[in-house]
Amino acid sequence: QLQLVESGGGLVQPGGSLRLSCKASGFTLDYYAIGWFRQAPGKEREGVSCINSIGGSTNYADSVKGRFTISRDNAKNTVYLQMNSLKPEDTAVYYCAANLAVRCWIATTNYDYWGQGIQVTVSS
Repeated sequence: QLQLVESGGGLVQPGGSLRLSCKASGFTLDYYAIGWFRQAPGKEREGVSCINSIGGSTNYADSVKGRFTISRDNAKNTVYLQMNSLKPEDTAVYYCAANLAVRCWIATTNYDYWGQGIQVTVSS
């Protein structure tokens, strides 16, 4: 069974950090472009960051540039999202998604596989 499982979410104070992980099972991520998306209550799902399957090129939403870093470890079949300088407006359910492609994108949610999502809450 093909699955993506997110972990690492939780409650953090403004200015704090979290690292989200997205681990694949049932398939290898080597040839998959990976995206991270988030959805806050009452809002549409939005792209946060993504990483190409080959070459490692990355893309970030303007709202997270300079604060978030996406990376992948194909040996561990895992993609990470390091989130620093977190703000209350980063509060959302975060999802990882995989697409059998070289290039990634965050403008649309057109990905083949999705994780179940994990809550990130930034609050004092």
